[in-house]
Amino acid sequence: MKPLTALSPLDGRYHNKVEALRKYFSEYALIRHRIQVEIEWLKALSREPSLTEVPPFSAATLKQLDAMAANFSEADAEAVKAVESRINHDIKAVEYWLREHLSGNPEIAKVSEFIHFACTSEDINNLSYALMLKNARQQVMLPALKEIISTLTELAHQLAATPMLAHTHGQPASSTTLGKELANVAYRLRRAEQRIAAVRLLGKINGAVGNYNAHLAAYPDFDWEKFAQAFVQGLGFEFNPYTIQIEPHDYMAELFDAFAGANNILLDLDRDVWGYIALGYFKQRVDEKEVGSSTMPHKVNPIDFENSEGNLGLANALLRHMSDKLPVSRWQRDLTDSTVLRNIGVALGYTLLGCDSCLKGLHKLEANPLRLMQDLEQNWEVLAEPIQTVMRRYGVANSYEQLKQLTRGKNGITRETLHSFINGLAIPANEKKRLLQLTPWEYIGKAVELAKRI
Repeated sequence: MKPLTALSPLDGRYHNKVEALRKYFSEYALIRHRIQVEIEWLKALSREPSLTEVPPFSAATLKQLDAMAANFSEADAEAVKAVESRINHDIKAVEYWLREHLSGNPEIAKVSEFIHFACTSEDINNLSYALMLKNARQQVMLPALKEIISTLTELAHQLAATPMLAHTHGQPASSTTLGKELANVAYRLRRAEQRIAAVRLLGKINGAVGNYNAHLAAYPDFDWEKFAQAFVQGLGFEFNPYTIQIEPHDYMAELFDAFAGANNILLDLDRDVWGYIALGYFKQRVDEKEVGSSTMPHKVNPIDFENSEGNLGLANALLRHMSDKLPVSRWQRDLTDSTVLRNIGVALGYTLLGCDSCLKGLHKLEANPLRLMQDLEQNWEVLAEPIQTVMRRYGVANSYEQLKQLTRGKNGITRETLHSFINGLAIPANEKKRLLQLTPWEYIGKAVELAKRI
């Protein structure tokens, strides 16, 4: 397959941007993780003294097993797929391939029936997906989010004291700074990052309906639940003692909701920055080789934030569907989760694309102090808030109503308009002086401090 002929843009146009996820969520990756779980289960059985039919493996055999898991190749995966094409079962194909490839080892040949012993397919699958999610979260997804947080934090510090006119309901409002607005997002994303990282991944290996039926049929006096718990925890997961045939995927729903929450924050950022670019508060660094429009040579479009918004929307559509669908299974098992699980990489792929585009856009941003100051200079009416608040402090009757009468819906409120009003107030002289010195670009509260503290 070539990028130009790929059906999905993740494998086509954007293939190089999501490359990092292939080792975790491709078909090859799924088979490789299944092989890893099967091998670890066989090793665990061999370490248990009570299971005398599976003697402890020698150091050489353990080395061979570990090497098989570590060096599992695409060619090996193709061989597994060839077995699957004959028997039409993906997990049984893994078992048969392992038996064949380990048949030359006398130790394993004697205990080959203990490969996939007492396991249902979902015992292997749930742990494989958990491994995939664990590694992708740690190695790809969280680092991508951390890079955006780091970039936003750096910009917040740089622009901490750059004043801007705020807009609530799209209308001029109390002043803030560019840095403080970016600090707001950095703080939200840090909490989102912690939420993603805090989701505990669960696993099970308890048989066809979650009761260790087959296990106890073979070894009725062995504590299989304790053994399964140690095995699942040994892989780095929390043990789920109560399942049907499948691990019920509640933790996946939590994790996908957490990713979707972070995506929503990024989407909010994309739209806000898009708007600030439209207002001229931000300029974008120009690449002389690029073209902004096929017909309008002057255009420098905010395409990175638009691409990010679109991809994050796609990601959340999938993530929300997964969190709604995966915890729901008819009776002890239906197969509807299987095909959905295969799209985890797609959902996280679009998430990664959204992060990549947003980060690219952030690196192009330059503040436009002249344009920012123009808007502040043209909106002196935002000082109605501090004036009426100081009036309230000193007991001036109808403070709010007086400023409402003076400014609401009025055009052309100037410094002179407000100064004339302030000079007529019955408040202490020092307070009057302080109000007369106030400007829209200085009325920023603790914005600078807050932006630098992030």
